[in-house]
Amino acid sequence: MKFRPLMILGAGSDVGKSILTAALCRIFRQESIGVAPFKAQNMALNSFITPEGGEMGRAQVVQAQAAGLTPHVDMNPILLKPSSDVGAQVIVQGKVYGNLGARDYYQHKPRLVRKVMESYRRLAASYDLIILEGAGSAVELNLKKNDLVNFSMAKRIGAAVLLVADIDRGGVFAATIGTHHLLTRVERRLLEGFIINKFRGDISLFDSGVKIIERRTGKKVFGVVPYMRDLLLPQEDSVALERKMRQQTGVSSTDLQINILRLPHISNYTDFDPLEQEPGVNLNYFDHHHYPADADLLILPGTKNTIADLLYLHQTGLAEKIRNYAKRGGRVIGICGGFQMMGEVVRDPLGMEGTAPEAEGLGLLPLITTMAGEKTTTQVEARFLGLGEERPLVTGYEIHLGITDLIGEGRGVFEITRRLGQPVKLRDGYASQDFRSWGSYIHGLFDSDVFRRTWLAELRRGKGLEVAEAGVYTFEAFQEEQFDRLAEVVRGCLDVERLLRVIRL
Repeated sequence: MKFRPLMILGAGSDVGKSILTAALCRIFRQESIGVAPFKAQNMALNSFITPEGGEMGRAQVVQAQAAGLTPHVDMNPILLKPSSDVGAQVIVQGKVYGNLGARDYYQHKPRLVRKVMESYRRLAASYDLIILEGAGSAVELNLKKNDLVNFSMAKRIGAAVLLVADIDRGGVFAATIGTHHLLTRVERRLLEGFIINKFRGDISLFDSGVKIIERRTGKKVFGVVPYMRDLLLPQEDSVALERKMRQQTGVSSTDLQINILRLPHISNYTDFDPLEQEPGVNLNYFDHHHYPADADLLILPGTKNTIADLLYLHQTGLAEKIRNYAKRGGRVIGICGGFQMMGEVVRDPLGMEGTAPEAEGLGLLPLITTMAGEKTTTQVEARFLGLGEERPLVTGYEIHLGITDLIGEGRGVFEITRRLGQPVKLRDGYASQDFRSWGSYIHGLFDSDVFRRTWLAELRRGKGLEVAEAGVYTFEAFQEEQFDRLAEVVRGCLDVERLLRVIRL
């Protein structure tokens, strides 16, 4: 049975569009409806590589998982990955389209709209219900003429629109009634109603508020969703990362203290979500304003601009602090761009990052990285080589520019056994002889339960801490529990039956 497409738009940024879209994907999956997520254009710090080698935003990956689907680039045909304050790498249907500034990007809009509609039509032909997510505020008046992700998309497909407003930040009446006031007649016809999100306390106290919104707009409030503080699902934007930095907790003497460097152009920090859920691990994000003196492990994450972030480390004095930490015997690992930073120098002869022709590395590993060639995007399986005879399996993905060469003594970190489903035998990454410093191009490696547990146990032994018996916790099962919890909460306060009547053809 086919349904009218449903679109989740926002009265602003960070109102909860992504998480509510995931909730609805899980709810409709529970109703045995073939549902798929879609976002025409996503700007994200975090991305994912599909089994076919295409790149897409993490939010649509999470939504696909909530729907019980394998992620596909058609769910996010345009991905914008900021590389500077004024430009971004543009990914179209999973492949690099180019690096564009905002004005240049708008000139490509006609072609991009065609690509968006190609992807949407393929999805719509394969699934009974498409749930679309918008971006930011749906009524940024100065941006509407170039919009391809909010009401312009809803108009093209005749979607039923729900507008999400965040009551936690205040101004919910201005957000709902004000947004409704700014809509055109056509947009008002598409708008079916509102979802009020992030309510703290007794929801019945807002009953009068619901009546005010419905009376002033003539539109239904489909539900008031509570603030879900302890929901643990991957999030992809800078707001979520800033929230992580504010929510640091105290560390116990029996905890592993893992510090992650919050780089100016940090990307794919969702790599570390599985560590955040591990008992006995305290994860701390830091920048040059709050450098922690000690840690059991320092992680240099991925970045969208390796050279710019290396220059930042030198200019702020962090580079010297990281070197001194390593000299004192501290453990350092780098993922992707962080791995490149660990070498002697990073060169960019073609100006691919557009910052400087080269930058001095941290000198933790005898490596030289040259930014050249095509972007690597591939899923991999590999064996970790840093635990002696134990070689736990890792599944993950590579997203990087650059070729890294060893110029001294070093050890491989992983042996890649499969790439894009094909058997191979390749080395990935390099490590110091004692394996206290190592780096790899593989993202998502901590999702692999056996590797994560075995590696953390080794860290605990190195600190003289007790190693607990391996539990039954798996990251995949944990995520499934979170999806079901999310669906239960949202279903309990949303008028799902009315929503089904609205979208039933």
